[in-house]
Amino acid sequence: MKPLCPNAVLGIVGGGQLGRMSAIAAARLGFRAHILTTEADGPAAQVAHAVTIGAYDDHDALRRFATAVDVVTFEFENISADGLDLLSSLCPVHPSGRILRISQDRIAEKTFLRDAGIPLAPFHLIETGSDLAVAAETLGYPFILKTTRLGYDGKGQARIHTPEDLAPAFARLSPHPLVAEGMVDFACEVSVMVARNAMGEVVAFDATENRHRNGILDLSLAPARIPAGLATRARELATDIARALDLIGIMGVEMFVDRHGGLLVNEIAPRPHNSGHWTMDACPVDQFEMHVRAVTGLPLPPATRHNDAVMKNLIGPDDMALWSRIMATPGLLAHHYGKAQARPGRKMGHVNMLFPHGGLPGEFGVEDALGPLASPMEVNGDADGHDVGGNQGEHSP
Repeated sequence: MKPLCPNAVLGIVGGGQLGRMSAIAAARLGFRAHILTTEADGPAAQVAHAVTIGAYDDHDALRRFATAVDVVTFEFENISADGLDLLSSLCPVHPSGRILRISQDRIAEKTFLRDAGIPLAPFHLIETGSDLAVAAETLGYPFILKTTRLGYDGKGQARIHTPEDLAPAFARLSPHPLVAEGMVDFACEVSVMVARNAMGEVVAFDATENRHRNGILDLSLAPARIPAGLATRARELATDIARALDLIGIMGVEMFVDRHGGLLVNEIAPRPHNSGHWTMDACPVDQFEMHVRAVTGLPLPPATRHNDAVMKNLIGPDDMALWSRIMATPGLLAHHYGKAQARPGRKMGHVNMLFPHGGLPGEFGVEDALGPLASPMEVNGDADGHDVGGNQGEHSP
């Protein structure tokens, strides 16, 4: 792939905050961003060079969009894979529609990862009530039942504690099929942002420790507070997946760390990811620039970090009510997504806090640095020690 020249146009499918930050990164590199979105005044459209308004499966809109750009990428997975196929017949698309399809379906994702030799929690495809009964017998109680598509921020999931939970959960969760996942002896969740370009160069950022609240990512701590060997292994697993997928672009890889020091991959997200936002202030080249570089054919610099960092999401009206205090608090580096309505559960922005390299504080130090945003820190997952989050979709609409 020949690198694109300055003033080339990067097409981004999706108009949310990830598209917004990707468009800003593209502008820094001399590219113009053109957004395909259903929102005329969404986060990405506000900062883009051009916007096409249309549905992600509208062939006329897709053709108009394709003729105006030099390369296409996407900023979340809940788009039309068939639409992406149409775009790829007209211009280069990275990551590919094949990768999108894998990431859109948990069964396809887990099957791909298993066949690639990636460690996973045990899982079963659930098409009927009988399948669910067999899974319960195999996995034991409790276990997690999930939709295979469109789940994000803890949605589309149920915890199965007893045989009496089986039929109601199967009826409530849709569409079918579903996937049953065995419980993990959970210690924490980590994620790795990994990028690969068409020349086969691969770089991986340091593993990040993630904390959730109400099923939504609350805090990311970089680097993850896990043994050095385990952190290296996490980056190796992410790199292996990127190569197995033939990825062009950036990808977030979520993993569970179990209490025996093992790593189990949970999900992949072939795009910038919420847990990589800390890179915007703690790294010379952040996840968004790395993604733009990868999809436009530019070289990938090392994914190094000059500071330790903590990222805190700003969710809904409660956090945004603190905006004026956030802006007045030294050390809180604020990023606003430009959304007009602060609805409950909606990601409105984030703040980053920087610490000396190797100087990430403990729990009380992080709480102190959060200032007006401080609240008791809780571990990722819940009382039974299993993640209830999910990356598919990323956006809080």
